[in-house]
Amino acid sequence: MSDNPFALWVYLSQTPLLWLTVTLLVYAATDALSQATGRHPLANPVLHAMWIIGVFLSLTGTSYQAYFGGAQFVHFLLGPATVALAVPLYENRRAILAAIVPMLLALIVGSITAILSVMWLAQLAGLPDDVVRSLAPKSVTAGVAMGIAESIGGDPSFAAVAVILTGIIGAIVVTPLMNRLRISDFRARGFALGLTSHGIGTARAFQVNAIAGAFAGIAMSLNALLTSLLVPLAATLLLR
Repeated sequence: MSDNPFALWVYLSQTPLLWLTVTLLVYAATDALSQATGRHPLANPVLHAMWIIGVFLSLTGTSYQAYFGGAQFVHFLLGPATVALAVPLYENRRAILAAIVPMLLALIVGSITAILSVMWLAQLAGLPDDVVRSLAPKSVTAGVAMGIAESIGGDPSFAAVAVILTGIIGAIVVTPLMNRLRISDFRARGFALGLTSHGIGTARAFQVNAIAGAFAGIAMSLNALLTSLLVPLAATLLLR
């Protein structure tokens, strides 16, 4: 140890428990900051945890593979967390059933808009077709988006980045945007957020209101299904 003062760090950096601990501590700190600011949109814990951990990995020269070796337990919990969304859906089933028709209409319009708008903008910007294909499923959860992107010739990794950025941006802008538009119905606010910003947006919706979170959860689930059907069709028609 005296010959190499960094020997302890070298040992710890290869230990999966270190990166799990770092992930949990950083998120706990950023979530506490979010609570202290009254859940201000700009204090989004996912956004700040992401860049803090990224800087830490860069400064320590740690590869993503080494980091994920420890943090994969958190990744594993995404599955159970998604399934757990069924609980608020069940608790608010009457409100959901009462709004089923407008929800389905909003789902169709929103899903088509989310897909076509980003594809057209990307084409106008002169981006390569593989980038356009990767951006198309940006409004669904990462696992689904990566699968869709790969099936139509896109880059799954790039699709995952687009998904995360979409979710964070949506979680930040939704509250001030809805307030500016004077939309006070939490069913509409939550559904719009879940449809456009998947899991990150749904988490933000639950922070604001339980009804908004329930509607965001059902929008996220339904949009994943519809997008998986519409993106290959859009890619076929627009990218020949």
